Amino acid sequence: MTQDIRTLITPEGLARFEQELKKLQEERHEVCAIVSWAAGNGDRSENGDYIYNKQRLRQIDKRSGWLARRLKNATVVRPQEQRANGKVRFGSCVTYIDEDDVSHRVRIVGYDEADLARGEISIGSPVARALMGKSAGEGIEVETPQGVKYLDIEAVE
Repeated sequence: MTQDIRTLITPEGLARFEQELKKLQEERHEVCAIVSWAAGNGDRSENGDYIYNKQRLRQIDKRSGWLARRLKNATVVRPQEQRANGKVRFGSCVTYIDEDDVSHRVRIVGYDEADLARGEISIGSPVARALMGKSAGEGIEVETPQGVKYLDIEAVE
């Protein structure tokens, strides 16, 4: 049976999602108390506390449901347990140089946990797909929306 790469997640990503879900559940309890209090203050149509907190409750429920579904279907991949043999795999940290001689360091993570600000790119991104299975010292071509880019892989961890 093959894994659906859309469900892959690193242990760190799993921990972030679990922590966010726990925080949302705690916040939901507080917001419910405010909604209950505000509902008892009379006319709900002009009650700012009631309206705002009901809206926040819907946001919390929507995000919590999304997180719960992701966690239920997640396949945790521990990069240190993979037999990488120096090749780029899920969870690898890769340093590469682009066409402008700018060095980039990225980590390949699951779709839902990617965050470019942390240097994490999705396994489904064009760069990650081109890097998969390659080794340090190799040059690769990446098909991007802006055209073909050439990258040289410096290091794979």
